[in-house]
Amino acid sequence: MLSHIDKNGDAKMVDISKKENTDRVAIAVGFIELNEQTINLVEIGNLKKGDVLTVAKIAAIQASKKTSDLIPLCHNINLNGIDIEFKIANNEKKIYCQSTVRCSGNTGVEMEALTAVSVALLTIYDMCKASDKNMVISEIRLLEKHGGKSGSWIAKD
Repeated sequence: MLSHIDKNGDAKMVDISKKENTDRVAIAVGFIELNEQTINLVEIGNLKKGDVLTVAKIAAIQASKKTSDLIPLCHNINLNGIDIEFKIANNEKKIYCQSTVRCSGNTGVEMEALTAVSVALLTIYDMCKASDKNMVISEIRLLEKHGGKSGSWIAKD
């Protein structure tokens, strides 16, 4: 049963007022495929718009904090921490992004972690589109979540 649907089939925001406050963590990942020239430009920091990965990290943090403004039924959550990491895989022509989002509260931070990765990769696309219009953003997914009534969950590969 979907938690954001009421008995009449209408959308609703879940009432979390009776849920226990716990430490919660969510980790999400995704990647963007770029051509070799563009990856090299990102790596040496030689794109006209500036330092791509620093701007993408700031965008990811901002987006994570604004998730409830972007996704209608998400709760506004006070986040304790957001970590964004990038890995350039030249041999694969990919840049991987991983977000780890933490809070102490009565609802999880999965959507905040997924939003952070999505916006980080979209920002890389925006900053690199003059060099490469064939970029592909792929496999944005939740890797782990911890805390709350359901406890821990780790994705199966």
